[in-house]
Amino acid sequence: MTQAHVVFATITGNNEDIADIVTEGLEDLGLTVQETEISQTDPEELLESDLIVICPYTYDEGNLPEEGLDFFDDLADLDLTGKIFGVAGSGDVFYQEFYNVAVDKFADALKQTGATQGAPNVKINLDPDEADIETLDQFSKTLVEHLPHAD
Repeated sequence: MTQAHVVFATITGNNEDIADIVTEGLEDLGLTVQETEISQTDPEELLESDLIVICPYTYDEGNLPEEGLDFFDDLADLDLTGKIFGVAGSGDVFYQEFYNVAVDKFADALKQTGATQGAPNVKINLDPDEADIETLDQFSKTLVEHLPHAD
């Protein structure tokens, strides 16, 4: 069975909500999903999954989640060739040019590991609303469509 790992970092709970929505969407599509908080996740665990989703928040003016800095740095040591990934996160448009830049930083870091981006980055302002849930459900479907052997 196809394995997915959804990793989230959250302060307000918004990214945990995003991770929950993505996890449920992937499970509905027949995947076995492990969902973990970033500070409790060893990046090497990603090697066991076919699909990787990161749900980071952007702190202040473009900073990565502090509890996820080691995780982010350790990604550089991994070879995730053959894995599909997606990144979806919550931010606050108040920060303008720094809005959700952690999403882009994690996507770039995952590309450097050899993983293949399976869906465009999703950036959500604050907590996910109904339209965002639909976007996240489509994000999950698009990711699964990019898996090898997807039906």
